[in-house]
Amino acid sequence: MDGGTASPRRRPKAPLWAAAGIATLAFLVTLEIVARGYGLPGPITDQSREVILAPESGPLLYAGLALTLVVLTWRQRFIAVGTAVGIDLVFWLVRWIAGASMNFGNGALWVVLGLAVVALARRTGPERILLLKGSGLGLLLVAGHKTGDTWLIITSKTRPTVLDPYVALADHALGDPSWLVGRMVEATDPISTHLLGAVYGQLPLAAAIFALYQLRHVAIERRFPQHHLVRTFLVIGLLGPAIYMIFPVAGPIFVFGADGGQWAVANLWPHTTPPITAPHPVPFDEITPRNCMPSLHTAWATAIFIHSRKGSRTMRWIGAFWLIGTLTATLGFGYHYGVDLVAGVVFALTIDAAMRSWGRGWEPAAVRLIALGTTVFAALLLSYRYLPLEMARYPWVWGPLLILAMTSVIHTYMRTTRLWDPQTAPEQQREPQPVQPPPAQKQPEPV
Repeated sequence: MDGGTASPRRRPKAPLWAAAGIATLAFLVTLEIVARGYGLPGPITDQSREVILAPESGPLLYAGLALTLVVLTWRQRFIAVGTAVGIDLVFWLVRWIAGASMNFGNGALWVVLGLAVVALARRTGPERILLLKGSGLGLLLVAGHKTGDTWLIITSKTRPTVLDPYVALADHALGDPSWLVGRMVEATDPISTHLLGAVYGQLPLAAAIFALYQLRHVAIERRFPQHHLVRTFLVIGLLGPAIYMIFPVAGPIFVFGADGGQWAVANLWPHTTPPITAPHPVPFDEITPRNCMPSLHTAWATAIFIHSRKGSRTMRWIGAFWLIGTLTATLGFGYHYGVDLVAGVVFALTIDAAMRSWGRGWEPAAVRLIALGTTVFAALLLSYRYLPLEMARYPWVWGPLLILAMTSVIHTYMRTTRLWDPQTAPEQQREPQPVQPPPAQKQPEPV
């Protein structure tokens, strides 16, 4: 939970929240229109269907309900969960009788929508705002997932060529970590593949667990913290795919591996590194998403890691484990190049700094941090695109430069956020001082 306190004049005002809501709605509508142009349902259609039809994302809908429950009392939580399960049982029975597709999650979505209606019809003032925020958080989690799926389909349809040869050359500067870790995972199969597959696939579950831990006091304090993991997680998922449109990359296992089939440049991954030759865009299929640059799995795992630093020792260890496991999986399964991970870390820290500033206020230190992260991220993309040959030929120069650029953002982020956070640990460790009795009143001497 982000600690710092901001003065009231620095808190986001209603017009800013209204503008953010309008921008989000406009973005979803635009994405819906673009998806319809390719004959596909957009995120709004997908989520609307799940009110009645069998959901494709039952666990995600219940995760959204769990986030909404943080604003309720324990009694209200039991009633909400019981109602959701009851509705799902009714849907399940009707579908079983009708022979329709079986799944669950409608009840969770109905309860979240119902709580929003209750907030508008039966609540006023701060209680209405708190309940609407809780419902909005649950709906945004599902909408963010739907938006990401739509983005990925659009990238495969609108980007007929990929820039993997450029990124593979740039990856020489880091020693081709995807090829190295890929051979390690292959040598330790099946233990490594099962473990890393669970870590990689259950990243949303890990995010939900950390978010619930971070928001566990909302029902008591009757307010959300200024900054929390869900906001960063959602913004990463909304903005990241836009970079895919600018820098389409499919991944080594597809373009340089067996999974690419007839579209693969060669079957090199993970045993033979690509040769150092002049790169060029290569055509690829219309199915595989161009979702490598930056690595959003790395960005999300980085967000989980930095938000776990203020949790208990167990949560800190889990956050570190999930970050290491995610980095290993993205490389070892051939889904990403090493330079994708570098860009993902910088992207995550920049987004998280912007989200912190949204709640605290745009202080000069925050603006400098965001400007540094944005500049470094843009420089990384430009160097991958226009200087990959130089990076491959002089790895001992470019490799340290890439790590130094990423480290500069990490260092600035740590230094800046440390100044924002209150230093409460010494106060907690201080021994309580005994209460001194008030001095006795001196009795006046008799005259």
